[in-house]
Amino acid sequence: MEKKQQPGKRILMSALGVVICGVSVGMFKHAALGVDPFQSLMSGLDAVIPIHFGTLYVIANLLLLAFALAFDRRKIGLATLINLFLLGYIAEFSQSCMARLVPSPALGVRFLILALAVVIMCLASAFYFTADLGVSTYDAVALIWSEKQSRIPFSVCRVITDLVCVLAGVALCLAAGFSLRRITGEVGIGTIITAFFMGPLIQFFNIRIARPFLCGRGKTEP
Repeated sequence: MEKKQQPGKRILMSALGVVICGVSVGMFKHAALGVDPFQSLMSGLDAVIPIHFGTLYVIANLLLLAFALAFDRRKIGLATLINLFLLGYIAEFSQSCMARLVPSPALGVRFLILALAVVIMCLASAFYFTADLGVSTYDAVALIWSEKQSRIPFSVCRVITDLVCVLAGVALCLAAGFSLRRITGEVGIGTIITAFFMGPLIQFFNIRIARPFLCGRGKTEP
């Protein structure tokens, strides 16, 4: 199927995918059991750089955008722009909504929110990956690496980049003097789950749901 076919469906998948990813980030934060690996890095940066989180998110993504532009401009598109300028603010809004809807959740509820956040984020990522109208600047790093080094599958590249983000996030939080309890709220079991399983889960949803949704049942090539 040509990339230009199904433009309406691709735009819908791309826009909704990024927006829903932002919602899932807010859910991760409200669960306070560890955010996804890139957000753990952002939490560390937020701890040492005293500016608004939404603005900091834009700046960090502009740096990653420069990387994507240098190595593979095909990864830049509608989803990239939505992610770059809106995802940080969507995450903040989502977290505030969750705080009003589920104030002071019990531990069991927090684990439920975390599980939903993981599934939602991976499914949403699969949708905008498949739409092929650009990916987030962070997602582009693992995608470009896996394509440049064809012997290494995307899932492995994603696990490695996620682990680097987690380690950097922890180091920055420690440098900022965060307590162990506060660090585990940012880098916890949710971070570990996503670091090791987000890549494979995205690939699973890509094959099982996103590609068939775009191409039709029984077809897997967009």
